[in-house]
Amino acid sequence: MAASPHTLSSRLLTGSVGGCVWYLERRALRDLPHRVTHLFRSVNHQWVVVQHWSFLKRMYVTQLHRGLSQRVKPKPEPAASPFLEHTSSGQARAEVDELPSLSAPSLPLSPKPNEELMALEAASVVERSLDTAKETKEEKQWKEMKLHTDDLPGILARLSKIKLTALVVSTTSAGFALAPGPFDWPCFLLTSLGTGLASCAANSINQFFEVPFDSNMNRTKNRPLVRGQISPLLAVSFATCCAVPGVALLTWGVNPLTGALGVFNIFLYTCCYTPLKRISIANTWVGAVVGAIPPVMGWTAATGSLDAGALLLGGILYSWQFPHFNALSWGLREDYSRGGYCMMSVTHPALCRRVALRHCLALIALSTAAPALDITTWAFPIISLPINLYISYLGFRFYVDADRRSSRKLFFCSLWHLPLLLLLMLTCKQQPHGEGDKGEAPS
Repeated sequence: MAASPHTLSSRLLTGSVGGCVWYLERRALRDLPHRVTHLFRSVNHQWVVVQHWSFLKRMYVTQLHRGLSQRVKPKPEPAASPFLEHTSSGQARAEVDELPSLSAPSLPLSPKPNEELMALEAASVVERSLDTAKETKEEKQWKEMKLHTDDLPGILARLSKIKLTALVVSTTSAGFALAPGPFDWPCFLLTSLGTGLASCAANSINQFFEVPFDSNMNRTKNRPLVRGQISPLLAVSFATCCAVPGVALLTWGVNPLTGALGVFNIFLYTCCYTPLKRISIANTWVGAVVGAIPPVMGWTAATGSLDAGALLLGGILYSWQFPHFNALSWGLREDYSRGGYCMMSVTHPALCRRVALRHCLALIALSTAAPALDITTWAFPIISLPINLYISYLGFRFYVDADRRSSRKLFFCSLWHLPLLLLLMLTCKQQPHGEGDKGEAPS
């Protein structure tokens, strides 16, 4: 059956339209990746432009506000300043007006900046952020501290606790001066030098043992071994170089009894007191014995014997250390607890205050016993009574109040109480009995 002309024309039209549609779909699918890539590139480019536009806008606003904040503002009229008293108000205003105002830096605010400028600025921002991240990373890393020769004396002085060593040498000197008999200067110098070296050795060994615990305390975290300013080998070598000549000077330069006391004190401080600090509160009593031995060493260096006078001086130093150290440790309870030390102020606060008051009162009794043992005259207990009563009063306030203020007052009082008490003992020293008969002729 033959088709009509109308049917043939419709079929041809449909076929041509379908071919066009097929051709357009095929071309669209073929160009789709290129169009998508171009679209993302243009979006990325527009995003970078917007970001830089915002960055430049923020910089302009920041500089503008900084300039406004740095401009000088004249003071109001009623408030008369010392400057306006000596100069006229018109002259002052002229000088203020003459100050140049800080203008905001000229920044390109064009909505379409140059592509090269934007690339340079983007690179500088990226480099700045990378440098900041690198510096932060370097700060978090461990750094090896280099030891300079100029810093070595100060580091060794802190390693040996130079202030505590000076206190030990001063109490040894007081014991030597209070001993009966003539004052022998060479023996005195050897005793002071040997005692100082022994104290430096003991303190250095103490810091060597306590490095892991000192790092947890604010009071001791800056010590040389904790910060790594010197090596443990150097610390032990320094302690050995101090202990050997110090004990040798005390033994062969003074007398064997003083040298034996020096060796015993080093052993007591490093091998008994130091480990006991983490075990029992008995470390405070052991530490008081360590502090009481130096004046005894001074006495034995001058007399060569261990008699009642040496024990009295040791008793005074022994009792003085309890109000001194207990008041100090009361303000450092958090530090000692953080470091893991077993102190009376941390575990037995009531006993800490009671012991401090008890030994404050003991100082009065020991001062009264000094003339009875022919160490001082009877004027000493009388003139030393006011300072002994004052430290006893502060010990009583510390016992009652139990706060940082009372402990601080007691601690600072103990700092001047001991040197003043020893000075009064030297002033009231008992003269030898045979000195008054030296000028008489034999019958």
